[in-house]
Amino acid sequence: MIRNIALSAITILAIGLTGCGSDENSRSVATNPQETLTGIDSIAFEEIATATAPTEKAKLLTTKKVTINGTEQSIDFTSIMATGDKDNNETFGLVKDMNDNVIKFEDGSPYICNGTNGGVGSGLDFSSILQKNGKLYMVNQFECQIGAMYMFELNQDATTGALSPKKDTLQFISQKEEFGGFVHCAGQATPWNSHLGSEEYETDARFVEEETNATTGLTGSKYYDETAKFFGGDITKLNPYYYGWTPEVRVKADGTPDYSKHYAMGRFSHELSYVMPDKKTVYMSDDGTNVGLFMFVADKAEDLSAGTLYVAKVTQNHGRDGGDFSLSWIDLGHADNAEVRAIVALKPNFSTFFESATVNADNSCPTGFSSINTTAGHECLKLKAGVDENIVSRVETRRYAALKGATTEFRKEEGITFNPATNKLYVAMSAIERGMEDNKKGGDANDKYDKGGNNDIKVEYNYCGAIYELDVANDTNIKSDYVATNMKGILTGNMIAEDANGNKCDLNGISNPDNVTMLPGTNLLTIGEDTSKHENNIIWTYDLDSGKLSRILSTPVGAETTSPFWYTNVNGFGYMTAVTQHPDTTSADKGESSVGVLGPIKFK
Repeated sequence: MIRNIALSAITILAIGLTGCGSDENSRSVATNPQETLTGIDSIAFEEIATATAPTEKAKLLTTKKVTINGTEQSIDFTSIMATGDKDNNETFGLVKDMNDNVIKFEDGSPYICNGTNGGVGSGLDFSSILQKNGKLYMVNQFECQIGAMYMFELNQDATTGALSPKKDTLQFISQKEEFGGFVHCAGQATPWNSHLGSEEYETDARFVEEETNATTGLTGSKYYDETAKFFGGDITKLNPYYYGWTPEVRVKADGTPDYSKHYAMGRFSHELSYVMPDKKTVYMSDDGTNVGLFMFVADKAEDLSAGTLYVAKVTQNHGRDGGDFSLSWIDLGHADNAEVRAIVALKPNFSTFFESATVNADNSCPTGFSSINTTAGHECLKLKAGVDENIVSRVETRRYAALKGATTEFRKEEGITFNPATNKLYVAMSAIERGMEDNKKGGDANDKYDKGGNNDIKVEYNYCGAIYELDVANDTNIKSDYVATNMKGILTGNMIAEDANGNKCDLNGISNPDNVTMLPGTNLLTIGEDTSKHENNIIWTYDLDSGKLSRILSTPVGAETTSPFWYTNVNGFGYMTAVTQHPDTTSADKGESSVGVLGPIKFK
């Protein structure tokens, strides 16, 4: 059921900087969303208990206090907007087609991406707060097969810091000029105050070419076939190379969105693209089975339209506690958006770029073909004669990387964040399994994920996942100050026998870590879960010095936490955004995904 809300009536209980003013945003000055904090010697959030009563499990629970340098502040979490909310003749999360017309379900009801109705997808995922034009904006992306985006302005109370959506500002962000959107997952508010998004679970173009039904045009893949609705149901207009890219939304001077896709950054299952402080180096995680870790170095700061793409090659030092690895980087070539898009617009096939052969009985490949193992499994491939390798490196990034010798064995590679104080990068691995094991699946012998590949990673199985820490340093060949040199597990979940409530990971530890965000200038790493192995998903703070984990948010049952992100200076106030995605229809959120903020916090 679609809700009508009085947007101006939403308020946030919080403690902020004192001062004069009203709800007007004219004083907003653009700043780095994650400006590094200074002068914080100690910080801790009051921990919340594990939800036990049914009423607690059904609703959002959050911390109410933070103590900074010995001074306690009261804080709270308030929802800003939920799927189905209406404003400005728009409905938050409503999916639209190639002509920006509303898509409807078979019963005539509107196709809203909330993750609990008849749509294919998970609901609202990442929402960013942008400071532009002397105003505050929130840009929001939705994780459905037809990836919707919306934006609206925010009011900020000058005295309390309370945020609320500004009435009559909700607007749909059209993606029709770039073939539409697809499974928008995690994102980042960039240092230049744009919204950097993602397109996850790119369709296997070889599968589409080989499995398309000659009569119906359907492939049997719900992720691909569902997207035909964007083209009015005409699946012949669809192409797998349209999706799997990194979109960016900038806010123009007139307050309207400027949407683009960065084809130069490569095509794979983008969970998150994270921009480093130089505003040129970008780390990109690849969410799936047998995937790679990628890095892009743009030609110019704040411009991701052209640059050089790299992929990691790992050398394992040991396989305990998530493993410890040395990293090197393989150059996949230079490209720009325009040249890659021009090829994509031609609707190429997999066979446009590759020749394939049947794998031999002994798992070797015929002469002239290379053996790789990626998300698509074990394959024998070679490049077509005369193809432009810089183009292939973008449209078939993971396969091309494997042909070049990269490590494509990671499993459910998720969020990325950076600690500027220690020059360390953090990556969440939702599960340690399959390609990360040594010819095993779930601890049992199985060569599916290693045969024909490098088998670079051989670590202990852990379905609860891990957080990895990476040191970064200057690399004169790559021309970046932020090149990762190693990677080691620093925190793992603990597997347990399933309890009466369905928990399979220790309730006092992480379970399937998804997105991570560093509170820069502090020792606190924030970790959000996407798990079925905790009854309620948790957002934790992890003290990197003491190793203490503290629960600060618990989602309603059925919901995952998506894309927590810290903002340290929004007109003098700090906030953490967080989304509760696809809660059960029986929960307090009644099945609607929603975004809100924890705070405001006075950091200075």
